[in-house]
Amino acid sequence: MAVNLQNVILKISAGEPRQLLGDPTPQVAFSGRSNVGKSSLINSMLGRKSLARVSSAPGKTVTVNFYEVDKRLYLVDLPGYGFAKRSPADMQKFSALTDGYFTSNKNIDRLKLVIQLVDSRIGPTRDDETMLSFLTELNIPFCVVATKVDKLNATERKKNLAAISEHPLIKGREVIPFSALKGEGKEELWKTVFRYVRV
Repeated sequence: MAVNLQNVILKISAGEPRQLLGDPTPQVAFSGRSNVGKSSLINSMLGRKSLARVSSAPGKTVTVNFYEVDKRLYLVDLPGYGFAKRSPADMQKFSALTDGYFTSNKNIDRLKLVIQLVDSRIGPTRDDETMLSFLTELNIPFCVVATKVDKLNATERKKNLAAISEHPLIKGREVIPFSALKGEGKEELWKTVFRYVRV
C-alpha cells in the first residue's frame, strides 16, 4: 500500500462534538484506557517519537485528535477512559465527546475500524468491556491490540494472550500483540488497517 507515512499532520484536536471533522476521508479510531499506551502505539505506527503526546499524567487531555496520513486516511485518537483521577466535569466531557464521536458524528460512515487497546499484563478491564460491548452493539468493526507485551516473559505472554483471545467479548476477533518499544506488531497492525481501508 503506497501511503507516505512521512506525510502526517495533526489536523485537529476536537474538544466538542461539533468540532469533529466532516470530510469524506476514511477514519480508523483508537480506543483504550488512559495509560494503555495509545499515544506510544500511534507514534510507533507512524515512525515518530512525539507526534502523539505521551503524557506523564494519564487522562488529562480530553480531545479527539485527528492525524491525517498522506491526505488519504485519518488515525483518530479517542480520549482515554477509566482514569480514576479525572474530575467529574472531565468525566462528563469525556463521555459526551466519545459518545458524540460514535452517535452524532455526521461522518460515522467513514469510520472503517476501531483499534481497541488492551493492556496485555492485566487483560480487559470493566471499562474495556463496556467499550467492547458498545462497539458490538453499534456493529462497528474492531480488532484488539494487546499492548506492552515486551513487559511479559514467555510464559506470561502465552497465558495472557490466550486469556484475552478467549474473552467472551473478543473471541473470534483478531488480537495483535504489540510492543511500541520493540516495534512488534506494527506491520501486522498496518496490514489489518489496510484490509478495512481502501486508500
